[in-house]
Amino acid sequence: MDLIESHAARLPVIDDRWAPRPHEEGELVRGLLDGKVAGPITSHPMGNVRRHIQLLFEGDPDKQFGMSGLAGAMDPWKVLGLVGEAGGFEPDVNVHHGPVPIDPLAVLGACEQIGDRLAFACRRGERMILATGHPVGLMLLYGEVGRQLVERGVEFVHPYEGVSWKDKGRHHKWEIRYLYNVALLTDRAGAKHTHSGEPMRRMLDEARPDLVFADHGFAGAAIEAGIDTLSIADVNDPALLVAKALGRTDGVIVMDDNVQPDAYWPCFQAIVSRLRKPDGRGRGRSGRWHRAAASTPRRL
Repeated sequence: MDLIESHAARLPVIDDRWAPRPHEEGELVRGLLDGKVAGPITSHPMGNVRRHIQLLFEGDPDKQFGMSGLAGAMDPWKVLGLVGEAGGFEPDVNVHHGPVPIDPLAVLGACEQIGDRLAFACRRGERMILATGHPVGLMLLYGEVGRQLVERGVEFVHPYEGVSWKDKGRHHKWEIRYLYNVALLTDRAGAKHTHSGEPMRRMLDEARPDLVFADHGFAGAAIEAGIDTLSIADVNDPALLVAKALGRTDGVIVMDDNVQPDAYWPCFQAIVSRLRKPDGRGRGRSGRWHRAAASTPRRL
């Protein structure tokens, strides 16, 4: 079995939760809480979040996600404030341990903002790249959103597919492969989790899309290259939020980014609720997408 076929076989079967339809907000909130995408206790405790912020501040290459100018750009406490604002919680300067919550309403609001930008991409017939450093957790979300975008006129490009390269000091080669139009990093034996910006840098050397929707270094390298980028970040990966605060990107969804793949169906529903139907009817903003209007999460 081919590597990509094998990886696809590991993923849950798509069920009717992934069929676009109207949902009550409470149902989506319950879905996020049940799937642990958001809630009072998520995967990364405060000690881990603060440690990663400090490493970003000190210039640890793994925490920069392929971007320059982030190390030392903001005081760690201010960065924690960005995480809290995006995640919907109020950080306490005296709290260094314990759980980190994520407000499900903040997740849904950010997903709707992403959906507004993607609706604009559909209207313009933009060329896009989807890519993930979490090839299991986030695969269904990207893939199913991508399926809806194709029906509405977006063109996905697959640069650098199947081209091998070798990093200094590594004994194996890397390759970029695509599943459901989503770019993954592989070691030619399996799909790999990565923070590196190198895969996206190689992809952008071959093709320059209008828009990227990605995470980790795939998103960071696109931001570094000046590509309009939408992204997903966990609470312990602050680089994308710092880039947003510096005015280098818009549209970052902060949530637990590596739970079960089928747990992200509420995010899918919130995103596609902002798209027009393929026949041109339904929701979706007309005219130009306005960054300023999309920068403030919805609060109910």
